[in-house]
Amino acid sequence: MKASIWKWLILVVATAWSVALVMPPKEKIKLGLDLQGGTSYTLEIDDSQGLEGSVADARDRALEVVRNRVDSMGVAEPTIYPDGEKRIVVQIPGMKAEDRERASANIRKAAFLEFRMVHPKNDELVKNLFADRKVPAGYEIAAMPGRQNGDCWVRKGPPPTEAERVALRRFEEKAGYDLLLEKNRVQNRDYFVPYYVSRKAELTGDSLKSANVDYQQFGQKVVQISFDAKGRKIFAKVTADHAPGGAKNPDPNGRHYLGIVLDNTLYSAPFIRTSIPGGEAVIEGAFSLEEASDLALVLRAGALPAPLRVLEERSVDPTLGTDSIESGWRAAAIGFGAVAVFMAIYYHFAGLVAVLALFLNLVLLPLGMIVVSGFFGLIGGAGMGGSATTLPVLTLPGIAGIVLTVGMAVDANVLIFERIREEMRTGKRFGAALSAGYDKAFSTIFDSNLTTLLTAVILFWQGSGPVKGFAVTLSAGIIASMYTSIVGTRMVFEFLEHRGLLHNLKMTQWVKETKINFMGLRHAAAILSLAILAVSAFIGYQRGMANFGVDFTGGQQLSLEFAQKADVDALRAALPRGAGIQYQRSGMGDAMNETLVVKVSSPEEGAAAQQALAEQFADNGFKLVQEDTVGPQVGKELQRSGLIAIGLSLVGMIIYITIRFEFSFAIGAVVGLLHNVLITLGIYCLLGRQLTTTSIAALLTVLGYSVNDTIVVFDRIRETRKLRAGRLDQAVVNESINSTLARTLLTSLTTLLSVAMLMVFGGGAIFDFALAIFIGVVAGTYASAFIAAPTMLAVRPKVAVAPAGK
Repeated sequence: MKASIWKWLILVVATAWSVALVMPPKEKIKLGLDLQGGTSYTLEIDDSQGLEGSVADARDRALEVVRNRVDSMGVAEPTIYPDGEKRIVVQIPGMKAEDRERASANIRKAAFLEFRMVHPKNDELVKNLFADRKVPAGYEIAAMPGRQNGDCWVRKGPPPTEAERVALRRFEEKAGYDLLLEKNRVQNRDYFVPYYVSRKAELTGDSLKSANVDYQQFGQKVVQISFDAKGRKIFAKVTADHAPGGAKNPDPNGRHYLGIVLDNTLYSAPFIRTSIPGGEAVIEGAFSLEEASDLALVLRAGALPAPLRVLEERSVDPTLGTDSIESGWRAAAIGFGAVAVFMAIYYHFAGLVAVLALFLNLVLLPLGMIVVSGFFGLIGGAGMGGSATTLPVLTLPGIAGIVLTVGMAVDANVLIFERIREEMRTGKRFGAALSAGYDKAFSTIFDSNLTTLLTAVILFWQGSGPVKGFAVTLSAGIIASMYTSIVGTRMVFEFLEHRGLLHNLKMTQWVKETKINFMGLRHAAAILSLAILAVSAFIGYQRGMANFGVDFTGGQQLSLEFAQKADVDALRAALPRGAGIQYQRSGMGDAMNETLVVKVSSPEEGAAAQQALAEQFADNGFKLVQEDTVGPQVGKELQRSGLIAIGLSLVGMIIYITIRFEFSFAIGAVVGLLHNVLITLGIYCLLGRQLTTTSIAALLTVLGYSVNDTIVVFDRIRETRKLRAGRLDQAVVNESINSTLARTLLTSLTTLLSVAMLMVFGGGAIFDFALAIFIGVVAGTYASAFIAAPTMLAVRPKVAVAPAGK
């Protein structure tokens, strides 16, 4: 009795804790960019020039600098977290399109501030340059209005490349000095004044105390900076030494300049008139207010320990996010309702208890997400912005994980109820049948859920941000469902049974006892599978790289809404050569949504595509709602990480199933899983869908989920084998598959109900994901009987009868 009280007390505490984590929802639930709009950057430490300390240390220091910069921009609730050893993910909600480029520049800017002396004979050297009419590549001589001698350079054509900047610094090289250009904007034109600047820094930004925007007499924007005690001392000595009559400038009329250099760009080179003991200076330049503010921001936030590369940039329009939230939760609600109605009809009172457990599963999900994200944080960086007291960020794939959890949570209840039915059929009293049903179902539930959990861990480890979100909610749902189905429902039944309020469980039985010769059909099944694989492989080969989305190929993908559909041939003629064009539909009936997806190889082609749509298809009303930019390096790594994740999942399952069963069982399971993945991949591509990060997540989910059916069949084979004196042949396998057929069909049906709701109501952003899982669940149900079990028998040694299983 005391043990029972403790169980109820733990349930109450866990429920209260979980509810407290999400109340009030608007404050506690943080939405990902795919749900609320904004921009996401995946940054990588550039360690090509070497680092002080380890790459991970540089990443951690860069993380703090980036966080300071983003916070200084006044962004509400940004999400910034490490992703692996070298990467940082920055998610900025609600960002307008015109602010994205500015934010990207601020985040990446190295901010290496240096104060360097200009060559003491700079005026003479520069005068000789213009006297000899020497001009670096990409520039020409011009006269700047208001300048005493007027001589300077102007840029021809686009801004210089990095190679051109390096060449410029070495132009007419002087030992120990770089040629840097000070930009002056006059009458809406940029003029560049050359200075020979020492490569040696007299003072760096490490001593910087503050940086703020200020205005000079005529409204010119400048950045006012001040130094700490150490910096003030150095700055006073430098200015005293180089002022006219100073130790390094004894000529009372000598002019020495102090170059203020940020990331190898000369912002200003003021003439040192006198010593400056107060440790304050002004950075002048042709600044707009926005540019001056950005410069002050990055200086205050500090310098990065190494440059950052932007590997991936994704932006989502807020209206798309609103639709995604509504469609995602609609899918979850309808999926829950469909499964609940089915369970109540089929299992009567037991079904109502299962629905209660399902509801409790959703209530406990926030607590499960806290636990899971904390654990995942140990193996793959921060748990999507969560902590011990705050929930991780909720993404659209995360909502999909919740919806899938609804279908999978019923799985354990169906196993238990079917076991109880079998025990009651043997004539046992209800209490004994109840206890035996839970005990016999436990090992099957444990094995099947653990294999899915193993896949989720690998999914988080190898996946990107949205995929990690799916892994978190799926894992949390598995843990919560195991607790509610194995412990929660049993507590309810035993409470009622002990008090004489429950004497029986009446259940409907649509699937009667069957005697199908599954093993006799194995050859026909193999031919069918090979035919599907051959056709899909041929079509996939014909489509080539069209099978892969921008996540894998690199480039830019634009999703556009429209008022009127445009002809595909007309679009292909107007857009950049080689652009991929696809209309995508989602929803149903009057709520059917259609978007145009354009895939190009670069942001420049993306800009050209948008311009072409705006100019040539103005009447169609195209509106950009989502923009994804992925570098080719990310695409290659996604392919690699996807294959690694699948490989690790299979290896993990081989090891686990071998331990729990036998090696031949493991081989049968893995062949069945490979079959499921290839069939899912083939049919998915046959339907014209492209592989993306979310579809890879779906394939991994298929791996984890479809093994459930196989584990249930193998568990029954192991049990039947014991009853048949250790015999394991086609008759034992047929008997085992037939005895689990009802459970297999019912659990697949409940899962397919939830996944179908995702396909119908989940919106275009999640349709492909749900489609892949739907195909995989059907393929998995088929493979457990026709592929995995026959393979297991085929690879077993043809020797004497093996000893009984565990």
